[in-house]
Amino acid sequence: MVGFLTLVEPVVIINTVGSSFYDAALTLAVYNRSLETAMGQSDQAQALSSRFFFVQSSLASLLSLLSTVALGRLADRRGPRVLLAVPQVGSVLSKALLLLFLLLRLPLWVLYLGAALHGLSGGSPAYWGGLVSVAALRSGEGARSLRINTVELFSGLAGIAGGLVSGYIYRLGQSGVALTVVALLVCAVGLLYSLFLLDYPSPSGTGGREGYRQLAASPEGGPIDRSALALLFASMILFVLGMSGAENVLCLFVLKPPLAWDSVWAGYGRAATNAMYLTSFLGVLVLSRWLGDRALILLGIVSNCTGMAVLAFASQSWVYFLARGIMMFACIPMPTIKSQLSKITDAQLYGRVFGWLQSCLALTDLLSVLLFTSIYPLTLDWYSGFSFLLSCLISYLSVVPILWLHWRRAKPGYTEIPGRNSPICTLNTADT
Repeated sequence: MVGFLTLVEPVVIINTVGSSFYDAALTLAVYNRSLETAMGQSDQAQALSSRFFFVQSSLASLLSLLSTVALGRLADRRGPRVLLAVPQVGSVLSKALLLLFLLLRLPLWVLYLGAALHGLSGGSPAYWGGLVSVAALRSGEGARSLRINTVELFSGLAGIAGGLVSGYIYRLGQSGVALTVVALLVCAVGLLYSLFLLDYPSPSGTGGREGYRQLAASPEGGPIDRSALALLFASMILFVLGMSGAENVLCLFVLKPPLAWDSVWAGYGRAATNAMYLTSFLGVLVLSRWLGDRALILLGIVSNCTGMAVLAFASQSWVYFLARGIMMFACIPMPTIKSQLSKITDAQLYGRVFGWLQSCLALTDLLSVLLFTSIYPLTLDWYSGFSFLLSCLISYLSVVPILWLHWRRAKPGYTEIPGRNSPICTLNTADT
């Protein structure tokens, strides 16, 4: 039982299921309210919903920049519990506000308040920074890519379950009230688990920053390869810039003709999206025997971009699911690049490095949402799939830093600067 409590996967599963329910309830609630405002005009409702989600994402992303790095520095002194627990408090509060919105028929701006609370608590950047930090500290360097992909796998499996069930729960209560209540309760359980049950990696007999310094001590430790760090950051930023905004408008794209999905079909679509975590994990598990991290990253980028291009022509539901099938390896790049990042970073700096990374990705997510939510309404009259072709083009650019890093390392006379690795990564390899 003690070994089970060292695993971060239960937190991932619980929160992903709750967030999946919340996302479904939020999307349908906003779209239905927009339809009322637009007097049933689908295109106008799409534009209103797109504008709302842009403002909401902007608030959450910008405010998370104020807190994530600070939480990361605090986590380097106090442990990664801070990065996991605080964002979940904001998540629970935002779901409570959605419930009030539905029960009392409050104006849409109330949901902006929920996004602001979530952002100020660190939001997704701090939460995922904490998850990656714990996973990295609980694994050896050789198994780290697989370990972080395992975290993504459980997130995907939980998302599949949440997506399949959310549409049916939505039908139980008026306008998604039942679904929101379930989402709130599930995420509250995740918060309690993170606070009181999860056993975080920490040194025995030491405390705070000094303990993490001892964990990070390594005879071969040296300065961080900042150029490699910058290239890995750049690759992730480009990938998210192309992917995030397109996925954001895709949830609206499937609600309008010609697909015109209801809540159940929208749930199936979310399940198919989350199934990519499973197929990506299996891809890493099998293909890592023959392919290195660089080849796996490139495979994932190609898979994602090709599938996104097919989505641009989705006029029937089977084309959508075909595209998701082509994107079976789309979830490989991000966790694998994060694994590479952890290998060149001092373990004692994980909190702030991953905090900075997730803050950069949050800002990139904001720019991506701004770009695609601005373009999407303009293309509804002539070609609504244009956004997905643009996404494909931008995400393909993320291969450039990866290839540049490979070329740089292959140059004669290049010596890689190793990052320090914590002894706990060796002692706890059984946890993987």
